[in-house]
Amino acid sequence: MALVLGVDSSTQSTKALLVDADTGRVVATGRAPHPAGTEVDPRAWLTAVDDAAGDLLPRAAAVAVGGQQHGMVALDQHGSVVRDALLWNDTRSAAQAQTLVAEMGGPEACVAEIGYVLVASMTSTKLRWMAEQEPENAARTASVLLPHDYVSRHLCRDGAAFTDRGDASGTGYYSTRTEAWNESLVELAIGHPLALPEVAPSPHAVMGHTAEGAVFAPGTGDNMAAALGLSLEPGDVSVSIGTSGVAAMVSDVRPADPSGTVTGFADATGRFLPMATTMNAARVLDFGCRMLGVNYDGLSDLALASRPGAGGVVLLPYLDGERTPNRPGATGVFSGLTSETTRADIARACVEGLLASLADAVGAVEQVAGRDAQRILLIGGGAMSEAVRLLAPTVFGRPVVVPLAGEYVALGAARQAAWALSGADEPPVWAIGDPTEIDAPHAPHIMETYRLLKSRTADW
Repeated sequence: MALVLGVDSSTQSTKALLVDADTGRVVATGRAPHPAGTEVDPRAWLTAVDDAAGDLLPRAAAVAVGGQQHGMVALDQHGSVVRDALLWNDTRSAAQAQTLVAEMGGPEACVAEIGYVLVASMTSTKLRWMAEQEPENAARTASVLLPHDYVSRHLCRDGAAFTDRGDASGTGYYSTRTEAWNESLVELAIGHPLALPEVAPSPHAVMGHTAEGAVFAPGTGDNMAAALGLSLEPGDVSVSIGTSGVAAMVSDVRPADPSGTVTGFADATGRFLPMATTMNAARVLDFGCRMLGVNYDGLSDLALASRPGAGGVVLLPYLDGERTPNRPGATGVFSGLTSETTRADIARACVEGLLASLADAVGAVEQVAGRDAQRILLIGGGAMSEAVRLLAPTVFGRPVVVPLAGEYVALGAARQAAWALSGADEPPVWAIGDPTEIDAPHAPHIMETYRLLKSRTADW
C-alpha cells in the first residue's frame, strides 16, 4: 500500500494527513498551531510543519503542500527572510491596490491580464506597500514566495522554489491570459526585478523529492486544494466557512469580472476557480459567542430558538473590514434593535448575517460563471455549527450538501501527491463518504433586509 502525505499550511495551523494513495483513506494525522496575527514570521510555519508532519514524512511515497493564498514571503539574495510575512487578511495595502489597478490601465485591463481586480489581499499590493513604507526591506528583497512555496522548499531536498498555476494566479503578477508569470508586473509592484518560483508545467508534475526520496508534487493554494479534496466538478460550488468565507465554483471557462467582486483564479487541475471571498466568516460566530457569553453549541441553540429574520435584527458582519464587497475600512453594523430584541434574536442575526454575506458571494460567482450552482457544498469549521447548517437553506433558498467533516485542503494536497506518484492523466478517484443534504423553507425577506442595510452603509 503506497501512502501519500498532504499538508495544509493554513492561517491558524498546519495539518498533515497520511493517506492511502489508492482509496483516499486517512491512516495518520498531525497538527501544530501557527502564531496569530496578520503579520507572521514565516519560519514559524517551518517549525509547525516539522512538528505536524515529521513522523509521517518518512512513510510517504509522495508529498504535496496546500497553503494559505497571497501571503508575501520576502527573501534576500541568500534566501533568508527579510521581514515578517504579510498574510492575505492584512489590509494595510488597500491604497496600494487602487494605485496598481490604475497603473495597469484600470479594472478592465487588470482583469484581462491577471483575471481579477487587485485588492489588498493580493501579494503584489503588499510588495508595493513595502516599497513605499519600508524601502530598505524592499531593496533587500531578491525573491518572493507564497506560503505554500516556502513550506515546500523547506521539505524538498532539492532546495528549489516552485509553485503551481493555482496559487500563482493569486499573486497579482501571474497572467491567466498567457499562463505564465508577468515579470513586468512584479517589477511594477516593488520597483525592481525579483526571482520567482518555477511554475509547474502540469498540475501533477514531479517537482523534486524529499530527503527520503519521496516524490514532491507542485502543491497549490488552500482553496484550490479544497476543491481537489472535495472532487468538485464544473458547476459545483464550495462554500467554506473558516477564518475567511469562500464561495468557489469549478469552471472550464476563464472568468472575468471587471467589478472586482469575483476573482478569476486558476485551479489545481487545469481549469479555473472563480471565487468570491469574505474576510469575516467563522469569526462572526466567535463574535456572537463573546457578545452573548456562550459557546458554539449555546449560540446555535439560541439562534434556532428565534424565528427567520431574527425579530427584525440584521447584522452586516464586516467586523474587520471586508473584501467582498471591497470595503477594507468597514466595521460591523447591527440594525433593527428594539426593546423587544432578545438574546436569541442577536444570535440568529449573527448566523443569518454570516450566511447572507456568503449567499451574496455565491450569487456573484454564479453570475460570472454564467450558470447556476449544480450543488452547494458547505465546508470548513463554521459548517460544524448546527445553526449554520440548518439555516443555510433558509437564507440561500436552495438545499445545501454537507460532506463528512474532514481536512479537505490537506486531503486535496494528498490527492495531488497521489496523482503525481501515479503519472496518470487524471487524479485518483477517492470516495469521501456520503454527504448529508439539508433543506428548509426559504425566507427571502432575510436577504432583502440584509441587502437594504448593505446598500445604506455603502459610503460608511
